[in-house]
Formats: sequence, C-alpha cells, structure tokens
Amino acid sequence: MAIRADAAPAVARPHDTDVEMGAAPSRLDPARARQHRLPDPPPLERHGPARIIAMCNQKGGVGKTTSTINLGAALVEFGRRVLLVDLDPQGALSVGLGVPAQQLERTVYNALMERRTTLADVRVPTDVAGLDLVPSNIDLSAAEVQLVSEVAREQTLMRCLDSVREEYDYILVDCQPSLGLLTVNALTAAHGVMIPLECEFFSLRGVALLVDTIDKVKERLNPQLEISGILATMYDSRTVHCREVFSRVVEAFGDTVFQTVIHRTVRFPETTVAGQPITTWAPTSSGASAYRDLAKEVLSL
Repeated sequence: MAIRADAAPAVARPHDTDVEMGAAPSRLDPARARQHRLPDPPPLERHGPARIIAMCNQKGGVGKTTSTINLGAALVEFGRRVLLVDLDPQGALSVGLGVPAQQLERTVYNALMERRTTLADVRVPTDVAGLDLVPSNIDLSAAEVQLVSEVAREQTLMRCLDSVREEYDYILVDCQPSLGLLTVNALTAAHGVMIPLECEFFSLRGVALLVDTIDKVKERLNPQLEISGILATMYDSRTVHCREVFSRVVEAFGDTVFQTVIHRTVRFPETTVAGQPITTWAPTSSGASAYRDLAKEVLSL
C-alpha cells in the first residue's frame, strides 16, 4: 500500500474557473461518483465486546476530533453503545463535548498511570445517551515520559480498555497529532485505524509515514491491526486541488477509502462552541447525514 509522497497534484492554471468560491460543484466530482445508497444496519441483540478504533493522523487540523465525536454520536443513533477516549493532552475531544476536563480531578492520565484507577472510575456521561467519554487534560503530557520506564509500556492502554470492553460496542480513541508513545499505545490496543485525511497535498504526504508506522505496530505489537479506512475530510468539490488530491488517495488506497466524504461546512465550528455533536446540534444538516453514512460503513466492516 505505497504512495508517492513526492507526487504533487497538478497545479490549476488561472483559466480553471471552477476553483472560484462561487462556482457550482463540478459534474466530474470524484467523491460524488463513488457514492451509493447505504442500507440501515440491523439492530443488536446484545452489547459488547467493543471493537476498538484508533482515530489517527500525525498531522493536526485534519478533522480527527470532529470525526471522533460525530461518528460516535451517529453510531449511538443506530443503537450502539460507544465510549470515546481522549488520548490528546490538549483535551480537544473533551472540550468538543462540553466537558470541563481541566477541572476534573481524575482523567485518562490517572487510569494509565495508577494501578488502582480504572477507566470506569474516570469516564463521564455525555449529553448523548449511550455515549460516554474518558476525558483528558494537560496532565496526560507527563504520561509519555513516565511510560518510558514501564514494563510493556506499549500495552498500557490496552490493559485499561480490557476492563470496559464488554460494556460497549465501539471504543473510539482520539489520538494526539504525533506518532509518539501514546499513539503507539492506541495502535497496540486497536482492532482498526481510521485515518481522517484533509483533502490537501501536505496531508497526503503524511499518510505514507503513518501507514509505515501502522505496519510496524502490526508486525511487532498487534498482528490483528488493520486500516479500517481513510476518511476524506474538509472536502470542497469546487476546487481542482481538492478533487485531484482525493483522486490520488483513491488511486493509491482503492476501497480502503470510505465512500463517505466530509464536506467543509460552518456547522462544525458551531458544534465545537456548543459542546454537542452535529447529529444533535444540526440533525438535518448535510454534515450530520454524512456522519450517519460513515457510521453505516463502519458497522458494515
């Protein structure tokens, strides 16, 4: 699954008028061409054990946290119980769900570093029934250094998650934008990796490094690890650049790329301020519909 990091998409010339912000989407939109109607998933007879998915990309600002929140909320709409784990010291996942993590006495840091503290001790409910959160704050930044001296340090998160897996259908881990020890912990614990990818050339270049890291973790620590899919985010069909980057990703990774594409919309920044998923803040919006479609794809894996 190789991709040429040095292969830049062709630069649009000035006469490519469809890149203007006021232009209508092109009929040659490669994202739209891949889409087809998805069936609703069947209801569950019982909950658990959870499938663990690491939301991972070492480049920041690609929609990783937004996708974690909204995919989790969409899965809940289909009757699944979901646990979100904030594994980023910046605590964006916690903030995005309206949880004041800086004021909490115990977070994921305590579950990772204290033997007597479990994830059940630190998780908190969200405003969405069936969606729980393990919050994080700046304390987690110390864990990367402290874990270095631990025995089986890459498996610390996996041991924590084992204690709650039977209670959930999905556990989504929001990784920090780096390939450090915390991210390796998430990859070691996960069954699958979802890679949110902004449709922009510099994001495309970083995927090769991430895939190489995933392959190493699979070879040395977690043989069951697979790439669940690559999720195109911040997509704007009006620009030649977005369309060409998306086409390159599909060319390199084929069916590994989700057919669901997350388009740019002002609704997502609004949901962050509101501390709610888009499925509850703007349930009839195109963004909410997109994450419901993504949930259907994830449930079909």
